[in-house]
Amino acid sequence: MPKKGNRKRLKFKAGDVCSESVTVADYADADPAVVKSGRVKKAVANALEKEVKLLCGLEASHGAVDEVLSSAENAKADAVHSSIDLDPEENDINESKVPHKKKNKRRKESSESSDGNEYPVDIWYMISSYIRPEDVCKFALICRDAWTVTCTAAFWTRLYRRHYRIDVHLPFHLQPDFIDKMRCLRARVIRSLFHLYEPFDLRVSKIPSLPESTPTTLHNSKCVLFWVRKVPGTRPEALWEFNFKLLKQGHSKNRCTKSLHLPRQYEEVHTNPDSDCYMLQVTTLNFILTPVVMGMTLTLFTINVSTDMCHHRVRLLFQDSPLQRGKKIDQGGIQVLLDPVQSVKVMNWWHPQYPFSPYT
Repeated sequence: MPKKGNRKRLKFKAGDVCSESVTVADYADADPAVVKSGRVKKAVANALEKEVKLLCGLEASHGAVDEVLSSAENAKADAVHSSIDLDPEENDINESKVPHKKKNKRRKESSESSDGNEYPVDIWYMISSYIRPEDVCKFALICRDAWTVTCTAAFWTRLYRRHYRIDVHLPFHLQPDFIDKMRCLRARVIRSLFHLYEPFDLRVSKIPSLPESTPTTLHNSKCVLFWVRKVPGTRPEALWEFNFKLLKQGHSKNRCTKSLHLPRQYEEVHTNPDSDCYMLQVTTLNFILTPVVMGMTLTLFTINVSTDMCHHRVRLLFQDSPLQRGKKIDQGGIQVLLDPVQSVKVMNWWHPQYPFSPYT
């Protein structure tokens, strides 16, 4: 093995070293053969010391750079000692707070965001008189008091009377005489607004007779009601309307433990038995004999082009139990084929053509 003393060492001259020739290699990637102890060579250190003196204006003084650095460290230490002498208890508290710097910053931000004025409920009740129907949700999200105002029966009654018009035809159960009832008041007012309020009426009128894509909201819905009726149309022959009332299963709203609870005195105002129901209305050109599917679950719903290439065809598959996620559809259920189809509508409970329920 070669002896350690035989290693070749690079030689530097002090005159050849300047600030431009000092690189990172002199520190991080220093060759062990050059600097065995990890220290910079004396020639490089002297050149750096000279350069620092020139930059700091210490050329005239022959004091070493270490003295300048030591004086700065002493000044910093004096500042630390002075802070300790002034309030030792406060310094201990600050030291204990150092690991929780981020946590304290979050607390500070939350305290700043919580600052504000709290107004009486009467103020929010007065402001609610100027809220548009489409802005009720935004108004309820302002604060707890604003949300409480939207839970009251007076809020929904005033909203109905503000937009009521005599020249608009309303169903019997949405007339002003029924608005005074507490039960299902909110649902009745919302349904009335789709007759009385023009922006809502236009929104419904823009819904196409046939959806652009097959709706997926009816998947795993239970058929609670089914009926067929004959309706007049533009053709000499009458049309047939197949109605499926579907209940969305396993659909829970606002089940979070931290959610707001309705005031007990206004629970009847927000009662709505049809809140999770949809109405599938399929209009056909001919009468089609269909099997009984009440009580069964809709697992497949498709809209395709009919065989005559002029109309559409609707295929419905009902099974006894809901389809589990990830499992393939079993073709062993009851299938309903409606062909030819003129229109397909999926209506929410607030739709003007949604059938009236005696419970609301």
